[in-house]
Parts: sequence; C-alpha cells; structure tokens
Amino acid sequence: MNILLITDQYPPEIRSISYMIEELAEGLAQRGHQVTVMTSYPRAILLANKNRKDILQAPTERGVKVIRVNTLPHQKASYLIRGMGELLLPYVFLRKLKKFAPENIDVVMMYSPPLPLTILGRIVKRSYKARFIVNVQDIFPQNAIDLGVLRNPVLIRFLEHLEGKAYSAADRITTHSNKSAEYLIQRKNIPASKITTIHNWIDFAPYRNAKRTGIFLKQYGLDGKFIFLLAGILGPSQDLDFLIKVAKEVRDISEICFLIVGEGSEKQRAQRLVEDYGLYNVMFQPFVSRDDYPALVKDMDVGLACLNSKNRTPVYPGKIVGFMACGIPVVAFLHKESDGHQIIREAGCGYTTVSDDPQKAADLVRKMYHERGNLNSYGKKGVEYAAAHFSKDASIDAVETLLRD
Repeated sequence: MNILLITDQYPPEIRSISYMIEELAEGLAQRGHQVTVMTSYPRAILLANKNRKDILQAPTERGVKVIRVNTLPHQKASYLIRGMGELLLPYVFLRKLKKFAPENIDVVMMYSPPLPLTILGRIVKRSYKARFIVNVQDIFPQNAIDLGVLRNPVLIRFLEHLEGKAYSAADRITTHSNKSAEYLIQRKNIPASKITTIHNWIDFAPYRNAKRTGIFLKQYGLDGKFIFLLAGILGPSQDLDFLIKVAKEVRDISEICFLIVGEGSEKQRAQRLVEDYGLYNVMFQPFVSRDDYPALVKDMDVGLACLNSKNRTPVYPGKIVGFMACGIPVVAFLHKESDGHQIIREAGCGYTTVSDDPQKAADLVRKMYHERGNLNSYGKKGVEYAAAHFSKDASIDAVETLLRD
C-alpha cells in the first residue's frame, strides 16, 4: 500500500509528536508499505548540534521517503506571520508534492493542527482517489479560542468552516483519547462510526533500559534535591505562570526544586517572573536529545504536567505517558476537561488537580514530597498502566487496520 503522511512536525525537530509520527512511518515501512512523509523543514526547536542546512529535501530515512518543504515561519513567529504561514502551507506543500510524490497514493493521513494542511489532504483524496484519514491531536481552532490566542470573529468562522470541510471529507478520523472522540461527536456532530480512538503511544524500550545514574543531577547541580520535572514545549497552553505561583507557595521546603527542560515562546517571560519573585527553587535548562531524555526522566523524582485552566478540550500532555513508562510518579495541574485526570487516577500513579488554584496544587506537591517513600509504588503502577494502554506496536496495529478498513 502506498501511504502519504502529511505533518508539520518531524525529526530532527524536537517534539513528542514528531517522534511518534517517525515511529509510525518506520513501523508501517517495516510491515511492507511504501511510506512517504511530507513535512516542513524543521525551524523552531533543534538540538544545538543539528544544522538545518544539512537536511536534504527528499532523502530516504530508514525506509521512509521524507519530502521537506520550505515554508514561512509558523511556529516561532508573530501571530500574523504564523497565521499567514499556516494558510499558505497546503499550497507550498502541493508544489513539492507534484515533484516528489509517488505515482499512486492509496491512503493520505494527516495530522492536525495545523488545520490548513487538511486542504492538501482533500486535494490528494480527490486527485489520487485515496482514502483520507485525519488524526486530530488538538481540537483547533477551539483550543486557540479558549486560550484567547484567536479572537477575530471572521477568522474564527473561516477556520471553523475549514475544520468542518476536513471532517466531512475525511473517510476516518482518529483521536488520542475517548473524551476527544466524544467532544467531536457531541460538539461537531460527527458520526460516531467515523471516529476511532488510537492512543498516542510510546516506545518502551528506551525507558525500560534507562537507569538512574545521577548524571543530570550532577550536571545541573541538583544533588540532594527532590525534583519535579516539567519537560517539553513551553507555550501559552502550559501556563508557566501557574506553575511558578505553585513554586512560590512551597519555597519553604528547601529540598524541592522545579526543573523546567525545554524551549518555547513563554520561556523568557517565565524566567523573568522567577526573578521578580526571587525564587531559587525553579531551574530552566534547554532540551536534551531524544536518546538522553529517558535517562533525564529516570534521574528525577516526580514528573510534572501543567495545562492552562482556560483550555476546554479534553487534551492531555503526552509527557505523562513518558513519565509512566519510566516508572516515576506524576503530579498534574490540568484544566477540568482534560483526560489526564482520569488516566492518572485509573493508573494510581500520582495526583491531579484543576489548574486554577495554586494553593491546592502546592498541597499536592507537599503531599508527594511527604510521601516520597512511596515513589516506587506509584512508579510501578504507572509502568503497568502504560504498558497496557500505550503500547507502540498495538497502536500501529490499529493504524494499519484503519488504513485497510
């Protein structure tokens, strides 16, 4: 089967979703499919030793043909430039597709957001008579409306029209949680028969093999600290302001440290806020490599997740699954609609609260610190739950079944 995956995020750009799509592409290729990935040149977040100029336009990477497209900045850019860049994506992608794509495409699968790329998916469906599958990671534009990023009523109506066209044209729609599927059925009037839940997965091998070495504790000067790790993209959705208020509430416990590893549009502002509060229990560090990340997690005491309480869609941070796979407890401050609350409760791997009360969140931090003798018990429960629900092979099996359905 000839499969085209369309995505804006693919390695070497550092994002959990980019690695997941790479694993899907390579997994399908290993099963005998001809897989082509169409993506942007990485722009926003690369490791220091990665040079964008060294990345080829259409190489074959471990059996997968990767077509990379030069686009306007649409991640680290002003909202105006970002909006223009996203609206132009399907058309600049289409020009490159005509040059490098295979003659036959049986299935086109695209990841949303960015929502405008669904235009390209619809074109490919029509031109190649291909099945069209939309994987919904974030329910856009609703998530941007909730966060106050998107306010223009004309633009909102246009994007909601685009969203409706995509869902209507799609042969199947996948979401990464049951609540997201319910949201689309109830709020977007999509037939339940059209939606399949396929959990975002994780490759357990690197986490299973990771050992607690203390290397990162020494590197960051954190020996003797009880560390809560927040890792990933640092944008408006993560609500670093809330997390820093929590850190302020527990600064009387000198052993507690909040380690924030990542990059994003909100990082500098959060660093200034830490300085304004005069906090010494918050540390910022840049991304570590994909290979080093499991060892980083293993060196930590608790995995931390935070999402802005203004969110209204059922999303949850993918990093929660990585913490569970590595066997460390999880504390999460999430909006009330997030699926993350149910996942952590069912797993019994930690605690959650709604991210609207810094004092309640601080109480959970204190609770986990005082229960530090139970860390292994929480961790084991997380591993068991993640193995049962977020297996990479099982999820790729489900995708492959969907491609043939």
